[in-house]
Amino acid sequence: MARPTPPSKARSVGVESLTELALDLRWSWNHSADEIWAELEPDLWALTHNPWVVLQTVSRTRLQELLGRPDYRNRVETLLDRKRRYADAPAWFAESDAGRLTGIAYFSMEFGLSEALPIYSGGLGNVAGDQLKAASDLGVPVIGVGLLYQQGYFRQVIGPDGRQEALYPYNDPGQLPIGPVRDESGEWLRLEFHLPGYRIWLRAWQVQVGRLRLYLLDSNDAANPPALRGVTSELYGGGPEQRLRQEMVLGIGGWRLLRALRLVPEVCHLNEGHAALAVLERARAFMEDSGQPFDVALAVTRAGNLFTTHTPVAAGFDRFPAALIDQYLRRYAEDGLAIALPELLALGRRDPDDASEPFNMAYLAIRGSGAVNGVSRLHGAVSRRLFQCLFPRWPAAEVPVGHVTNGVHTPSWDSAEADALWTQACGVERWRGTMDTVERGIRCASDAELWAVRTSARKALVDYARERMPQQLASMGAPPAEVAAMCECLDPDALTLGFARRFATYKRPTLLLHDPDRLLRILADRERPVQLIVAGKAHPADEAGQAMIREWFEFIRRPGARRRVIFIPDYDLLLAEHLVQGADLWINTPRRPWEASGTSGMKVLVNGGLNLSELDGWWAEAYAPEVGWALGDGREHGDDPAWDAAEARALYALLEREVVPAFYTRDARGIPGGWVARMRESMARLTPRFSANRVVREYTERHYLPAAAGYRARAAEKGALGAGVLAWQRHLAAHWPEARFGAVAVQTRDDHHQFAVQLSLGGLDPEAVRVELYADPTDGGEPARHVMARDRKLAAPNAYEYRGRVPASRPASDYTPRLVPHHPAALVPLEAPQILWPR
Repeated sequence: MARPTPPSKARSVGVESLTELALDLRWSWNHSADEIWAELEPDLWALTHNPWVVLQTVSRTRLQELLGRPDYRNRVETLLDRKRRYADAPAWFAESDAGRLTGIAYFSMEFGLSEALPIYSGGLGNVAGDQLKAASDLGVPVIGVGLLYQQGYFRQVIGPDGRQEALYPYNDPGQLPIGPVRDESGEWLRLEFHLPGYRIWLRAWQVQVGRLRLYLLDSNDAANPPALRGVTSELYGGGPEQRLRQEMVLGIGGWRLLRALRLVPEVCHLNEGHAALAVLERARAFMEDSGQPFDVALAVTRAGNLFTTHTPVAAGFDRFPAALIDQYLRRYAEDGLAIALPELLALGRRDPDDASEPFNMAYLAIRGSGAVNGVSRLHGAVSRRLFQCLFPRWPAAEVPVGHVTNGVHTPSWDSAEADALWTQACGVERWRGTMDTVERGIRCASDAELWAVRTSARKALVDYARERMPQQLASMGAPPAEVAAMCECLDPDALTLGFARRFATYKRPTLLLHDPDRLLRILADRERPVQLIVAGKAHPADEAGQAMIREWFEFIRRPGARRRVIFIPDYDLLLAEHLVQGADLWINTPRRPWEASGTSGMKVLVNGGLNLSELDGWWAEAYAPEVGWALGDGREHGDDPAWDAAEARALYALLEREVVPAFYTRDARGIPGGWVARMRESMARLTPRFSANRVVREYTERHYLPAAAGYRARAAEKGALGAGVLAWQRHLAAHWPEARFGAVAVQTRDDHHQFAVQLSLGGLDPEAVRVELYADPTDGGEPARHVMARDRKLAAPNAYEYRGRVPASRPASDYTPRLVPHHPAALVPLEAPQILWPR
């Protein structure tokens, strides 16, 4: 059986010591080692920020020269000592009353940990990477599971006419900060995996992320047929067949990898529906261990699975034709799960009997999980609407989808100056615990200190743009004079707006261009200049998104805009880091409610940047006038062009009347007091609240610990409790149609309403159900639910009168009796969607 390769042991300082540092991605958020890499190869380090590439590339002569210097060796030894102390130090999870939890398997199609490991495309990967880093800081035992792509997501080149070109450079594993997983004999761990007509081999890789490991699978094994070596070739590339193959490797192969490593996580966290097949493989593994059939195994393992959806529209869910599921998963269903294909298809359909309905991975994830959450409060509500079809007749407020609002890993995004300020105000360990003192600490920073951070970061961004833009123009064939002019682009003292995101129609990346003349007047004001840095990619198949990039280039060509607006191509993590550190104001203009959460605006918080955003995603719950500016009325307007035009005018007005004056109204010291006051409130209130530290602690306390306890209870005695839950479900399915409501009577006395309800249960066990009085929520609160007591038996077989009383603070007409499933260990309505209301 295979095991993870053990961490390196302490050794004398040499190449091995540098290797140990370079292969731990903690350097991506702890920059204390930056200087030692810069000394090895300054130019390469500046371009890549990849210690492993630097170490692989530097000459042995240069390496030995530096290692021969006592000061360099001492610094390396100090860094190694800090690394080991970080790994060994007690963390929040160990020090909290966390209970017994041995592991959480975190499955994601992409992880955005560093530009040195380009296996991400955007927001989903950023969330996964930041949560993995925060879990390391907090000591939460997360195990990452993903795919190693030979090309990853595309790299963007912009032509002279503004047309986007997609390039797919090869990810050479030898240049990535990863290593092969070795078994006990030292052999590379390879998993045998079956696709229709073929047996393929999946290679296992590992990435050290502080205290944690991320495991990656890839199909680029020499023993595989050429066509199948490319199963993991490209992130989000190819058609449905390629996507299904990748999701099989991720979900089924990923869980098998954990088994091969003898890792037994109690919780499985599905970061989007791409990994939904893991619920099937986890159930199959339990079948193998316990001898139970699939339906019992799913009832047991479901309790330990968590599904996080990031999708705000139904079209965003992965759906596959039944014929494709038949081709790729029939054998797995029949031989591995011992069920017929229709039973498998039913798990991914709203209507199991509709042969034309495609197989929906999100539906499979919901039916295979014990909890489901969206990624912001608003997205939770949107998701409840999306999934209400799986829980017919249940009120929208009770569709079992909660929310854990996303956050960002603050140490990954802060500038050196911001880090120094936070350290002075709140201490070195501020992001590794409960953050109780963070808000109070940063409030003590003076106006001068806060403004100095902004001034320094803005200048650094302008310097970066002045270095990068001439290279970009030269590569596009621009005239030498135009290239030279870019060396003086932007102004380090001007209000700097950041606008970077995926170019898609729902994100409205051209809303600022609605009235280009008005925008140009705002930018070109000589007394109060404003400058704008734009970045973002459009999916290679998204023609509309690419057209919007061209619109920006057309605007930039205007004579008055050339030095005030730049578009920096190939938006990646390294560019994002520069932008979120240097921008004074981050602008976001999605069409509500299609921004599930959004995290780019969160990244400016730690750096003292402010937000001007649509009231969507995270900003809908973060906004207050003291911390930034809001666009929109908090309602949904679809893709109405008239509303877009109205919001564009409102955006210009906010910039003209509030944002620009606030930035340029200075005191005698040259400090904009009103602007800095907003900075302080934004940093103090929002930075901890929208940090990945809070997110991981919330997942741990609200989901991981209950899921682990639920799984352990159901798995005990070879799944006895799981079998009991399944028997209860079958009982409900067989007898629910027989239940009927009879007379409903209500009397109002003093301060309460007294209800009496007659109910015939048919063949239902009275202990398997519950009668409740239900009232819709008011003022955005929770629904009112009052359990009614079974009072007396009626003359008809298995018929009873139920009684209950509720406060008279609401009219009696607000309340309706209902019959719902009940089991002390079951998740209702997630595991039992039946519900009965009086006719």
